[in-house]
Amino acid sequence: MPNSPRPKGRLLAIGGHEQRQAKDGHEKSADFILQRFVEELPGPRTVVVIPTASEEPYEAAQDYLDVLTTLGVEHVEVLNVQSREQADSDETQALIDRADGVLFTGGDQLRLTALIGGTRLLGRLTERYLHEPIIIAGTSAGATAMSTPMIYQGRNDAGFLKDEIHITTGLQLLRDVAIDTHFVRRGRIVRMAQIIATNPGCVGLGLEEDTAVLITKGRELEVIGNGIVVLLDGHHCTGNTIYEIAPGEGFSIRDLRLHLLARGQRYTLPGFYGAD
Repeated sequence: MPNSPRPKGRLLAIGGHEQRQAKDGHEKSADFILQRFVEELPGPRTVVVIPTASEEPYEAAQDYLDVLTTLGVEHVEVLNVQSREQADSDETQALIDRADGVLFTGGDQLRLTALIGGTRLLGRLTERYLHEPIIIAGTSAGATAMSTPMIYQGRNDAGFLKDEIHITTGLQLLRDVAIDTHFVRRGRIVRMAQIIATNPGCVGLGLEEDTAVLITKGRELEVIGNGIVVLLDGHHCTGNTIYEIAPGEGFSIRDLRLHLLARGQRYTLPGFYGAD
């Protein structure tokens, strides 16, 4: 769909371990990611927190209930989806309908996609993202799940051997982009490079901790927070051996472009969106 209308909603993908309060109590500091999330909310400021990815959903949700309330959000509600039936319920649909913003917590991205992929919840959230100015945020696993392809397994020090990294379909809010989090601290650049080698038409977006990208119109990135974003672009790569080698062998890829982007930097992703 090369001329698909650009989404009217926004995505906020966070690399994990973001500040839960501004430095010195100053809510307007430029490096405070959650304050920016609140500022981007449209309308009456209702946020739905979805802690489904977490093994301790109550604790994960409570952290965000506290900070978002402190930042002035009028209504913060928790949607702790623990079954696909719940994700398909009328109650869940009604909660998504009244949200101005949605925030997915960290945890296990595969748990998140297995529970809400293909459900009414995701269908309605996607519809609103495409046609309304809602903002959808995710941190750590919640950010990784936004993209397609989605990394769901692979050690931090893995990646240089073929098939060490496992990928599947994410929530598909951001297509042809692979997101990985805790990126610099956990040394994940090689595993991202293997994802790009398998399909150089995708872009790799590596988010450091306490760092985020705000994505508007489906492709316009702005970097927020205290760290850097590592962007890997394989569109012009040469010498890619991933398709030639056997599983367990090391892969090679040449002319892989790498960008390091700090706070305030902007970048336009290649994509299929056309008119606004």
